[in-house]
Amino acid sequence: MLSNGPMPQLIVRNIEAQVVSELRQRAARRGVSMEEEHRRILREVLVHGGKKRRTLKEHLADMPDVGIDALFKRPPARMRRVRF
Repeated sequence: MLSNGPMPQLIVRNIEAQVVSELRQRAARRGVSMEEEHRRILREVLVHGGKKRRTLKEHLADMPDVGIDALFKRPPARMRRVRF
C-alpha cells in the first residue's frame, strides 16, 4: 500500500535519449507531466505487478495514427429488393 506521509525522492541518471523521448510522448498523450508518467509506470510494474487494467482512454491513446477518417468511411447503403 502506498504511504500518505512524506514521499522519498528518486533520481534516475544516464537515461537514453530515446527512453526520455518515449516517456515525454507517453506523458503528453495522457496529459500528465513526465514525472507523473514515470511514477505511474513504476507503480504499475512494481506495486501492481504489471497487471494494472488499462482504461479505454489509455488504449485509445496508444493507438497509432493510421490516416485520415475519410479513408475508413463506409460506402452508402444500397437499396435492394426484398421478397416476403
